[in-house]
Amino acid sequence: MKTLAYLFLSAIIFCGSLTVNAQGLKTPAASSGQTIIQDLGLGKVTVVYSRPNSKGRKMLGGQEPFGQVWRTGANSATTITFTDDVTIEGNKVPAGTYGLFSIPDPKEWTIILSKTSKTWGAYTYKQEDDFLRFKVKAIALKEPVETFTIQFANVFPTSADLHLMWEKTAFAFNIKTDVDARVMASIDEAMKGEKKPYFAAAQYYYNNDKDLAKALEWISEVEKTNAKSPAIKVWKARILLKKGDKAAALATAKEGVALAQAAKDGEYERLNAAVVAQAK
Repeated sequence: MKTLAYLFLSAIIFCGSLTVNAQGLKTPAASSGQTIIQDLGLGKVTVVYSRPNSKGRKMLGGQEPFGQVWRTGANSATTITFTDDVTIEGNKVPAGTYGLFSIPDPKEWTIILSKTSKTWGAYTYKQEDDFLRFKVKAIALKEPVETFTIQFANVFPTSADLHLMWEKTAFAFNIKTDVDARVMASIDEAMKGEKKPYFAAAQYYYNNDKDLAKALEWISEVEKTNAKSPAIKVWKARILLKKGDKAAALATAKEGVALAQAAKDGEYERLNAAVVAQAK
């Protein structure tokens, strides 16, 4: 009896060890996860999703049927987070995290931003939880994409396109953010302080077609503190050129070239030379 009891106890311990080992086992996910983060304006856009592979199967219009809500990836539903308010294809979207669902179609896709972001697949998806629905055209790809891919493209300071690609199909939608009022208010407030951000403010005014006379005034203040900086010269020359004063821009950029050569700064020699060429 003691022998039987010992064997029974040993079997329990062995089975228990198998369970523990199985629970601790790690294997690669069939659909790898990816998180992409894109700076946009003064904030960020973050997309978290899993990337299924087609592996020779017909996925879109096959295992992921046309006309049905899809999680836009694998495993947990894809999420998209905005730290600031944005506009998507003309629709205002407050900062927050949304579930990114979609309805595939051969000609156009329906894109869904759901107020529900924590869900496995689209099994518990409810249309009443939609925050936004809009449609985008399907784009035919010449070469197939094996792994479902989401990426940002055409990225500018306050706008970017989000591209989604799989098999021989893609679609994209535009995201914009308006930070101008906030930046302008920030500049106005900073100019009241002791350390005035002349350089950064002048650059913002130049890049965003603001008051160029004010931008020139500010860059000239910076120049007083470092008259031999080729970086300051190139920005002053750019502002002068955009303002329409080609002669002054040419003279300033030539000074910048000479200063950069003396400092053996090849980058700012090229940048000032480019303004010289434009001014001529």
